[in-house]
Amino acid sequence: MSLPPLVEPAAELTHDEVNRYSRHLIIPDVGMAGQKRLKNAKVLCVGAGGLGSPALMYLAAAGVGTLGLIDFDVVDESNLQRQVIHRQSSLGKPKVESAAETVREINPLIDVVVHNTMLDRDNIMDIFGQYDLILDGTDNFATRYMVNDAAVLLGKPYVWGSIYRFDGQASVFWAEHGPCYRCLYPEPPPPGMVPSCAEGGVLGVLCASIGSIQTTEAIKLLTGIGEPLVGRLMIYDALEMTYRQVKVRKDPECPLCGKNPTQTELLEDYEAFCGAVSEEAADAVKDSTITATELKAMQDRGDDIFLVDVREPNEYEIVSIPGATLIPKGDILDGSALERLPQDKKIVLHCKSGVRSAEALAVVKNAGFSDAVHVGGGVLAWVKQIDPSLPSY
Repeated sequence: MSLPPLVEPAAELTHDEVNRYSRHLIIPDVGMAGQKRLKNAKVLCVGAGGLGSPALMYLAAAGVGTLGLIDFDVVDESNLQRQVIHRQSSLGKPKVESAAETVREINPLIDVVVHNTMLDRDNIMDIFGQYDLILDGTDNFATRYMVNDAAVLLGKPYVWGSIYRFDGQASVFWAEHGPCYRCLYPEPPPPGMVPSCAEGGVLGVLCASIGSIQTTEAIKLLTGIGEPLVGRLMIYDALEMTYRQVKVRKDPECPLCGKNPTQTELLEDYEAFCGAVSEEAADAVKDSTITATELKAMQDRGDDIFLVDVREPNEYEIVSIPGATLIPKGDILDGSALERLPQDKKIVLHCKSGVRSAEALAVVKNAGFSDAVHVGGGVLAWVKQIDPSLPSY
């Protein structure tokens, strides 16, 4: 369905703006009126990473008058494979500063607003209130639900995208005209069920495919042209090079945007709502978590331990902790690998950051290895605290 333009047009375009945006101006559907709307628009991009990179650059090039960016991370080398808004010279810089430099270089005629902070319950309503449209480039469920909830409560359209390995999804959630994110995903997936890009990887160029869809949808909403993805989910398979659509209907029982909403404000704790780890894992790691330094001390003393790396084989090939035996988490969770664990040694589990090893620890303890422990921070902590010469990923 077509929707009216989200913003009113600016009073005029300058001579420089007419020259810059001439290829837009000669499109009848956009024209002078549409470009003036873009100039008057205020768009916030949540995240200056994989999806935020193409979105920010093309929104800037398109002439969105005020472009906000919010992120609290810094640029590291593993970002450069897909986060094309950053450069080698940006390593160590806050992502918002690096992204703002690129955006201003692309288009010095727009205003760039930098929010170098973590988006949270205390600041999200105030920050979102400054913008007409929210474009989400986040990669975790807790933030996605919080972004959706704030957008619904403020009546803002929310352009959403998601990527993983070779697959991507995109949609527009706008409770005033269709479903919200909770209508599509009423509950977050069980902890550990859906790996993050940091765990499972992502084809770098997939970010461009989904980020450009998000940018296209934002421009359509701002100018009132075409039919936006409200009520439709676009699914992209890069390996098969196929796009397909799934209709998403507004849930009349949605607690946030349904006929009789029961959620009228933000949740107190989105991390708890999404459950970074299961209750079983949270219980298992109590008093059973060691640091990378403690693991190194155990190895130096010659303690009789059996160190298990629960990551995937391709991750193990990138970097591994000396002495670790690879047993992927899935083989532990389904019980097939439990017989490989020695009864006469202390079991020590680790993964990349500590989430997957916590889930594995719960299973191992239930199998009778009551003194088993896991390494908090996993490989990342080992590289940082013990051997910085090893590659990180």
